[in-house]
Amino acid sequence: MGTTRFEIEKFDGETNFNLWQVRMMEILVQSSLKKVVIGKKPENLNKTEWEELDEKALSAIQLCLTNTVLQEVLMEKTSSALWKRLETLYATKSLANRLVLKQRLFTFRMNECELLRDHISQFITLLNDLKNVEVHIDDEDQAMLLLCSLPPSYKSFRETLIYGRDKLSFEDVKGHLLSRDKLENELHLDSKTDRQASILVASKKRYKRCRYCKKLGHVKADCYKL
Repeated sequence: MGTTRFEIEKFDGETNFNLWQVRMMEILVQSSLKKVVIGKKPENLNKTEWEELDEKALSAIQLCLTNTVLQEVLMEKTSSALWKRLETLYATKSLANRLVLKQRLFTFRMNECELLRDHISQFITLLNDLKNVEVHIDDEDQAMLLLCSLPPSYKSFRETLIYGRDKLSFEDVKGHLLSRDKLENELHLDSKTDRQASILVASKKRYKRCRYCKKLGHVKADCYKL
């Protein structure tokens, strides 16, 4: 029976730690190593067996860290100590970390060529990062921050949502944005289909011979001599 492999991007200290942590824990669960990392030793395991599992868990986590991050935690000799050290370094609720996360959210901007769904997904990730360090962003402020992160082409859309409303929520803004994006994609697809159909018709007519003037490029119904 083959062994199932689970792949995860190495944590480099810059990417989202909380998401990496969730995925890393999923790998440890699939490898039956979660209890070792959280320090819950089953009664039916002896010391040697427990140490062997801990060594596997420690190795599994280390292999999922870049060299830069690994150098910071090399002194940790157990998987649980390594896990806690990573949380201290990258999931800390210190003032500095909170301010860095806030700065990322407040300065987050969408490029004109970027996909809207990707932008919204990244925005939600930033909100979750702040939530994990107990920073609460008011729902109306979330909505405004998302609107302000949009490029100039969304100016009219932004003003339409802001003015003449009694209430503005994040879910409301997200819903309107996704609806607008879906409509634009459908219109673009229809336009593309029409252009392709016109090209096909023109191509077919190119090799038609008029029965009236005997010239190529059109049919009798379109003949200019009639």
